[in-house]
Amino acid sequence: MNAELLLAHFDRISDVPDAIPRLRQFILDLAIRGQLTPQDPNDEPGSELLKWIRMQKARMEEKGEIKKQETLPVNKDEEPFAIPANWVWTRLGQIGDWGSGSTPSRGGNDLFGGGIKWLKSGELNDNRQLADSEETVTKLAISKGSFRQNQPGDVLIAMYGATIGKVAILAEPAVTNQAVCGCTPFSGVSNLYLFNFLLSRRIQFHSASEGGAQPNISKIKILGFPLPLPPLAEQKRIVAKVDELMALCDRLKAVRTEREARRDRLTAASLHHLNNSVSTPSFRERARFYINHLPTFTAGPRHIQQLRQTIFELAARGKLVEQNGKDEPASELLERIREKRALLAKEGKTKPRMTLPSIPEDMEPFRLPVSWQWVRFDNLIEDSDAGWSPKSENFPRSGNNWGVLKVSAVSWDRFLPEENKQLLPGIIPPQGTQVNAEDFLISRANTSELVAKSVIVEEKPKNLILSDKIVRLRIAENCNKKFLSMINNHAAYARSYYAEEASGTSFSMKNVSRDVIYMLPVPLAPLAEQIRIVAKVDELMCICDQLEVRLSYVDAQSRALLEAVLHHALSDPPESASPTRPLPQTDLLPSGIPSFH
Repeated sequence: MNAELLLAHFDRISDVPDAIPRLRQFILDLAIRGQLTPQDPNDEPGSELLKWIRMQKARMEEKGEIKKQETLPVNKDEEPFAIPANWVWTRLGQIGDWGSGSTPSRGGNDLFGGGIKWLKSGELNDNRQLADSEETVTKLAISKGSFRQNQPGDVLIAMYGATIGKVAILAEPAVTNQAVCGCTPFSGVSNLYLFNFLLSRRIQFHSASEGGAQPNISKIKILGFPLPLPPLAEQKRIVAKVDELMALCDRLKAVRTEREARRDRLTAASLHHLNNSVSTPSFRERARFYINHLPTFTAGPRHIQQLRQTIFELAARGKLVEQNGKDEPASELLERIREKRALLAKEGKTKPRMTLPSIPEDMEPFRLPVSWQWVRFDNLIEDSDAGWSPKSENFPRSGNNWGVLKVSAVSWDRFLPEENKQLLPGIIPPQGTQVNAEDFLISRANTSELVAKSVIVEEKPKNLILSDKIVRLRIAENCNKKFLSMINNHAAYARSYYAEEASGTSFSMKNVSRDVIYMLPVPLAPLAEQIRIVAKVDELMCICDQLEVRLSYVDAQSRALLEAVLHHALSDPPESASPTRPLPQTDLLPSGIPSFH
């Protein structure tokens, strides 16, 4: 593996989320294929080493030092990959003495708490100096159970559940439970080479496991795994090279971690400046700087999500567009809404509405511009109604059949009419429950994070009715529905309010009443400013969308470059690998994606 090649392109490939784990796995794959270090013709061939190992094994079995176990040779069709000519294929059961442990009865107080370390599979964490254990057992437990006495230098591998394939090298004597298999390698087999081989084949161990909720791989299967055996001298060279390159990966990971920390700090500082910009020119300048330079320091989509949320917060606080002294202030707008509501009630078109308590100054979520005013959501609603939940099928409506909306139809700023259930035959929807264009809908039930989402229906869907979990609000004509939906869905204080007020006994599903929705504090802007805010938010969200496309493209190119680096490292023999070998060039921006100057 060519470290110079890796370093030359690290800046562009390290942003791939799994780049470092992929590199570590790749190093191990190269190692066990004999492509990590050059071959030395003076080494004793692996075939001769295997003969010596077999003689050791036979001698120890004859003396009763280890249990006798037959090991079949590896057939040609079992070899998973090609290896150098002076290597040889054998099986794990041939190169060491293997054995597992057991678990003493928990009912015996005299079996635990002794001086003998007792390891469980969860304590194996690919460590090369495993010492100490969570629990210990007594000599009595050892005498009553079936335990392998593992010694320092022995290699352990986990066989059960999520830990399958986890490995360790012991630093002190210990026994294990039945979920761990230990191996004492025979002379001529490096325990570190065996450790690296086991690490490299974890996916294969998982694939060979059996069982449902608690899969496991048996000791018999482990012993039957094919092992590429290099000459002992090359085993040592491989171990040294793996150590060198894993240390390089450690350094690369540290560099990446520090770079991401710097990016996070820069992002936080930029967003802080945006949040604290008072004048519109200042905001525009800082916003443009942030957007233009985000690809340079972003670590992923989370920074764009942070920018989106900052835009929503600025909008809710009156910092996104300039205030215009000629705009009708919110207080006068609110008075006109009150007059219209009173007239509708007098004419019998709506029911008289109870006056909700105003918002005390010390309860206001934040300070507003002088032309704005805090109001209850109810102050902006002329009327409301809920739907109906009749018996229905478990599939969406088809043809001209009627369907009832599910709460999932009210998504973040998107109406999803396909999220419905078809009514049973013969059921006729009540008058007034049908969904119409321009409806302002709020879902009352969902998880605590999603409860009380709102959406505006743009086009009238065919034959769909509201469920009783969805509220329809008739917003005063003097208010911009998109502005109110944006506040309801994206202002941080509003989401916190709903999460705190949501009730319900279910762990996953929560509910808010219509009264809770009515009580939501709303920062009411002059109508003209509401319209300007919505237009500006739409413009900036479009820029965020474009930026996400650009970052997605750069991520795809980084992944392609990572694959190219790994391919070149795999295709080059170690002695001929060259850092100057050209790699495919990639553009940072696809055509059609604008920059933001």
